[in-house]
Amino acid sequence: MSFKLTGNIPASAIAFCVVSLTIACQPMFAATICVNPTGASGCQTTIGAAVAAASSGDTIQVGAGTYKEDVTINKTLALIGAGSATTIIDATGLANGINIDGSASAPNSGVSGVVVSGLTVENANTQGIIVQNASFVTIWNNQVLNNNKSLVLTGTAAPTCPGIPAALEAGEGFDCGEGVNLTGVDHSVVSNNVIQHNAGGILVSDDTGATHDNVIFGNLVADNAFDCGITLASHSVMGVYHNTITGNQSLRNGLQEFGAGAGVGIFAAGPGNQNYGNVVVNNTLMGNGLPGVAMHNHASVPGAPPVVFNDNVIVGNIISQNGADTEDTATSGPAGINIHSIATVTGTVVSQNIISQESIAVAFTAPGELTATLNNFTAGSTGIFNGGSGTVDGTENWWGCLGGPASPACATVSGTVTFAPWLTSPFTAGVLPTAPSGSGTTPPPPTGITIMITGPGGVTSATNTFTVTQSQVALDASQSTSSNPGGLSYSWQSAPGSSVGIPGGNTAKPFIQLGKPGTYQVILTVTDSTGATATATVTLQYI
Repeated sequence: MSFKLTGNIPASAIAFCVVSLTIACQPMFAATICVNPTGASGCQTTIGAAVAAASSGDTIQVGAGTYKEDVTINKTLALIGAGSATTIIDATGLANGINIDGSASAPNSGVSGVVVSGLTVENANTQGIIVQNASFVTIWNNQVLNNNKSLVLTGTAAPTCPGIPAALEAGEGFDCGEGVNLTGVDHSVVSNNVIQHNAGGILVSDDTGATHDNVIFGNLVADNAFDCGITLASHSVMGVYHNTITGNQSLRNGLQEFGAGAGVGIFAAGPGNQNYGNVVVNNTLMGNGLPGVAMHNHASVPGAPPVVFNDNVIVGNIISQNGADTEDTATSGPAGINIHSIATVTGTVVSQNIISQESIAVAFTAPGELTATLNNFTAGSTGIFNGGSGTVDGTENWWGCLGGPASPACATVSGTVTFAPWLTSPFTAGVLPTAPSGSGTTPPPPTGITIMITGPGGVTSATNTFTVTQSQVALDASQSTSSNPGGLSYSWQSAPGSSVGIPGGNTAKPFIQLGKPGTYQVILTVTDSTGATATATVTLQYI
């Protein structure tokens, strides 16, 4: 590119242009702004003041302390605490703890690239953390505790939440928005948080815009009294879709009132609601007031906007000891998975789940179709219940014994279910077939050591994270293998920062002695006969 200068232009003007172009071409560097309660070292004394002073792309480092604030973030920045044990946003008497707010652009996204980590957020009147109309947000490694304080319970009347914004009232008035609420949010991650003692756990909704393509991963969501652990709820025509719920523990939610909450709820209640293409995979769903997974549609009116409630996938979960469904979606007893819809349901897949200590493993009452295959059911239960006009493919499940549903010793079916052929042993993920002699080759198994760890009660976790309620914890690594011949040796040690007792620390099945409730980690090293080693870290959340 060339420029032609004509006429008498002062040298000072040329110098100004050169300087201006030079400045314009310089890279912009993000700043780090510090916060601590005393303002020491030139830091801000409140998080809100730091947010106001920050430019887009800056990082705010929050020192240990308690900050009595409702923090609103409407620009790209990272809010990083010194650790959730010591860095606390106490929102007592305030609406929210943190509000990532792009709602001025609703129903579109108005803010992106926000990170929140290393904080405890507690005691808010409504949501602990709310994300509105935002993209590419990351919320990880926080504790969200004791929020939804404005929830009003008055006898038999429906719960209300005075003060919740009108845009959220239709869907969240009965739970004050739960601990973490995503609405109008896309391509965001909520990971490795502890979310406890709120009215509800995590709410993914479409009150202010479509919420899609998000990942909810590795969270402990427990003891949220009045709603589900994790809720995907469509309250509008904008939709909740293509979200992935994986590796979470959803425990003992919805127990304060009868039938208050499931482990995971997927809801498209009425006309126009859209909840589709979501994946619930590799979660542990135990002890909740409603079924481990509850999918509900209550109305589909001819001539009204159609309900879209298709292509949801429930796969690889451990589901146990949950409650019965209630009211118009009632089941006859405790249920692992209940899918109940007036609208037609298609493309729903239930597979590779381990469902135990439930009266009904899978219930389906809807027009349409369900594929339920490669699941493990418990003898003596109803493996699959079909209570509606839809069709159920229930082939290739393990029914708890060799004889399949026709055997009185096995799990049974109720209603019209196609169940033959069935598995003659429990389904095990990752097991490959052997090629016939001379007809081909089977790829060799992976070389090295594969560590397999089960927690109390034989529970497994994709992340080796277990929630426990007693100070003595039995772990079992005896199913670990090596591609090399010979035996394995085991060594269990406390991870740095954790102090635990480990009787049997050189065996496959140690007992871990914990102190007071908290989070502990132990490291297992497995050595095979050739001297090869592998390690795994186990996280124990003692509550």
